[in-house]
Amino acid sequence: MEIIDIIEKKRDKKGLSKDEIEFFVKEYTNNNIPDYQASALIMAMYLNGLNYEETINLTKAMAYSGIVLNLSDISDIIVDKHSTGGVGDKITIILMPIIASLGLNVAKMSGRGLGFTGGTADKLESIPNYNVDINIDEFKQNIKEIGISLITSNADLAPADKKIYALRDTIGCVSNIPLIASSIMSKKIASGANKIVMDVTYGNGAFMKDIEGATELSKIMIEIGKSANIEVRCVITNMDEPVGYTVGNQLEIIEAIEAIQGNMPEDVEEIVYKLGEQVLLMTNKASSEEEANKMIKDTIESGRAFNKFKELVERQGGDVTFISNTSKFESAKNIIPIIANNTGYISGIDTEKVGKTSSMLGAGRKTKDDIIDYRAGITLKKKIGDSVEEGEPIAYIYTNKDDSEADLKELEAAFHITNEPVNKINKVVKIIV
Repeated sequence: MEIIDIIEKKRDKKGLSKDEIEFFVKEYTNNNIPDYQASALIMAMYLNGLNYEETINLTKAMAYSGIVLNLSDISDIIVDKHSTGGVGDKITIILMPIIASLGLNVAKMSGRGLGFTGGTADKLESIPNYNVDINIDEFKQNIKEIGISLITSNADLAPADKKIYALRDTIGCVSNIPLIASSIMSKKIASGANKIVMDVTYGNGAFMKDIEGATELSKIMIEIGKSANIEVRCVITNMDEPVGYTVGNQLEIIEAIEAIQGNMPEDVEEIVYKLGEQVLLMTNKASSEEEANKMIKDTIESGRAFNKFKELVERQGGDVTFISNTSKFESAKNIIPIIANNTGYISGIDTEKVGKTSSMLGAGRKTKDDIIDYRAGITLKKKIGDSVEEGEPIAYIYTNKDDSEADLKELEAAFHITNEPVNKINKVVKIIV
C-alpha cells in the first residue's frame, strides 16, 4: 500500500477503506509519512468530506494508536463530560463533583486553552499545587477510591490525534465536522468512559457557528459512540455570550466554587442541571427529569457536592484552604472598569472578542509554550437582555499588565447596546440522544 494512492483516491472523491485509513494513521504517527503528503490527504478529506464509515474508521484508528484505558475493573459505568469549547465555560468543574457525589465514577481528561477558548486543565491549575499531570495509575486509583479524577490529557492516549490535529491547525483544516468528531471521540474512546454527555456549543463564542452544524456534529459523535459501545448524549447550548459572569482561570474557579455551593448564575444553573439530568438518566440513577433535578439540588444543598470537590482538590495535591476561603486567591494588580457609553439594553456580546481579550490580558496563550497569568481575566456585570445606564460599569478587566488601553477598547467594542428591550438567551437549545 502506498500513501500516494490513498491521496489520489480521496482527491478524486472516492471513499477510503478501513485498511487505507489505518495505514495512513499508523505510518504518519510513526513518522513514515512526511507532513507534505499527510497535509495533502487531510486537505482532500477536508474538501471532499468523509462518510460515516470513514469517520468511524478514522476515529478508531486514532484511538488505538496508543494506550486505550480499560476502567471496567473500577465499575461497569464510567462517566465523562466533554464540551466542544467556549468562553467562560467552567461547567466541568461544577458538574463533575456533583455527579461523583451522587455515587457515579467520573473519569475526566481535559485540555488546555488555545486561542479564544479556555481550558479546564489551566483553570484547575490556578488552584495552588493542584496537579493535573498525575500518571494513569494515580488517575485510576483516584477514581476507585473517591469516585473522581480530573486531569489533563495523557501523551500516551490517542497520539495520532495529537499529531494530526497539530497538522490540521497549521494548514487551515480545523473546522470540518467529521474531522472534529473523530478528534474528540478518539480521545474519548482511549480514555475509558462508557457514558459520555457532550455539551455541544454553537454561536459567536464557539467553533461551530450555527445550530445546524452543532446538530450534525452531535449526530456523528453519537454514531461513533455506538460503534465503540459508548453511550453518548448531546446537549446543544448557545454560546452567543460567555457562560456565567467570569472569563479567566482563577476568576472562573472562584465562580465555580460558589456555584458548587448553590450560588449559580441562571445560565450556569440551566446548563449544569440539564447535563447532569442527562447523566443521571443514561446511567439509570434517575427515572425522570424531575427525579434527576431533585437529586442534583439535594446534593448541592446538603454540601455533599462541595465536599466531593474539596476531596478531589486535596487528593490531587491542591491547597484546599483556597477552596474553603476564596479570599485567599490573590487578585490581579489592576482591576479596570468598562463603562457604558449610553443608556439602553445589552443586545449582543461578541463572545469570541471577549475570549480573545481575556487571552491578551494573560489568561490564555497564543502558542502551547506561552505562560499563563492565572489572575488575569474579565468579569461581566451585564449580559444580553440586561438594562444599563450611561456611565455604569458593564465589565471589569483583571490584569497585571501596566498598559491595557488596547485591551479596554477591544472589550468595550464587544458589547452592543440598543434602545429597545431584548430577550435573555436560553442556553440549552436541544438534546440529541
